[in-house]
Amino acid sequence: MASTAAGTMSVELSVPSRSEYVAVVRLVVASLAAGTRNLAADRIDDLKLAVSEACTNAIEANRNAGSDAAVIASCWEAPERLEVCIADSGTGFEPAALRAHPQANDPERLNFERGLGIPLIRSLVDDLRFESTPQGTKVWMTMFGGPDSGDQTTEIVRTVVDRD
Repeated sequence: MASTAAGTMSVELSVPSRSEYVAVVRLVVASLAAGTRNLAADRIDDLKLAVSEACTNAIEANRNAGSDAAVIASCWEAPERLEVCIADSGTGFEPAALRAHPQANDPERLNFERGLGIPLIRSLVDDLRFESTPQGTKVWMTMFGGPDSGDQTTEIVRTVVDRD
């Protein structure tokens, strides 16, 4: 399932590669998850933080590559999960080569000022996958939880998000 997501696409956003747009992506993804999924409020908060970290990494990857390409955020819904993909146009990286970080309560952790985003994302979502090439990286985040019960809020959010 590396290059495609199961389910139907619910929303795709293309935002400028600038930090002020992270909140827009976070808000849209969280609204979709809250309006269509059976996820507890703290799990929605986890998703919002994970999306923020992934977007921030994508913006930095684009900047480091000298690219002003957009960051693309896509969401797919399946009966048992929501998948979010954040894509950049940076130079890519080797996920297996990421340096391991000490546990949060280890004093050595204080020596790490950067590089905590991916371990943080990994702790917040149910599944995390990467597709990284020299043309960019896609970060796939999955949250498990079935669809909401179908109240009016769900239909309002779905109508707004599905509008072309």
